[in-house]
Amino acid sequence: MSRLHRVLEQVSGEVVDVRPGESLLRAMERQGKRCIPVGCRGGGCGVCKVRIVSGRFDHGLMSCSHVDVGQRRQGLALACRLFPLGDSEVQACGEPGRATPEQQ
Repeated sequence: MSRLHRVLEQVSGEVVDVRPGESLLRAMERQGKRCIPVGCRGGGCGVCKVRIVSGRFDHGLMSCSHVDVGQRRQGLALACRLFPLGDSEVQACGEPGRATPEQQ
């Protein structure tokens, strides 16, 4: 079995165990955690924006209107399009627990 990557969300102190190839947001939802706001889950709304504090990640496609090139260089990304490559830390930029209407 592949090693899980542990991601600490600094504001809440929650730790999310992420499977290799799994997005941070998907892992958080799979574990029933609500430390990062949830939106469209596809990189288009910007609700799940986080600041990468430490660690390495792969990035999926994200809307440039929510995370432009300059912001990405500053460590901002969308959790739904963020794939940890090892243990790391992030900080949620939005209101924790925000959910789309279909989740409520």
